[in-house]
Amino acid sequence: MQPNMQQGTGGSETEVTWEDQQNINKFGRLNNRFHELEDEIKVAKEAIDNLEDASNELILTDEEVVRFQIGEVFAHVPKEEVETRIEEMKEVNSKNLEKLEEEKESVVAQMAELKKILYGKFKDSINLEED
Repeated sequence: MQPNMQQGTGGSETEVTWEDQQNINKFGRLNNRFHELEDEIKVAKEAIDNLEDASNELILTDEEVVRFQIGEVFAHVPKEEVETRIEEMKEVNSKNLEKLEEEKESVVAQMAELKKILYGKFKDSINLEED
């Protein structure tokens, strides 16, 4: 089996080794995970905003018992308990958001390292940028 060859900009051919192909594949997987993380972070931020809105609405209400959605059902729950639950949910979502952002930073760092390696070898023969 012949090694893969790529045409360089200067007309010279650059051999793509097994290790290079592994780096290219890893970069592709990291890029996919990066986009997944961006979507998950967006959803987490929206959930936190919604919980903050619910908390603000709860402050404005005069009722001692409010309707609280548990799964697909609304239950009548004391206002203080709902406030506690919303705060706990905000805390859990904030921790989740923090973990997602840390993972995103790690992915970006790994992608930068792979870009440096791959561009160092293939120069303009490879495009790792998004259009």
